[in-house]
Amino acid sequence: MAVFMHAVLSGTTPEQYDALNAELHALPGDTFAGCLAHVCVRTDTGLEIYDLWESEEAMDAFGTRMMPVAERLGLPQASGRPAVSPVHNHWLPGAA
Repeated sequence: MAVFMHAVLSGTTPEQYDALNAELHALPGDTFAGCLAHVCVRTDTGLEIYDLWESEEAMDAFGTRMMPVAERLGLPQASGRPAVSPVHNHWLPGAA
């Protein structure tokens, strides 16, 4: 079942996000397997991430790969697990 994830990354800068994203794209294999959509939004206190995942298991597998890279880069630790909600329906305008 698809899930929608919302993470609040207080204290994280766009530059830190960009560095993390570059490192994740350089990893071997499909680091983002199961991610259907991703949005990063700047806020007054940091960043917020909104993801659509094909399953919670795919999201957790990504987290397992992402967290060591985030820690190595010194990104602020999130205050707990992101909010995750089951998806009733999703579609992309213009997609076949």
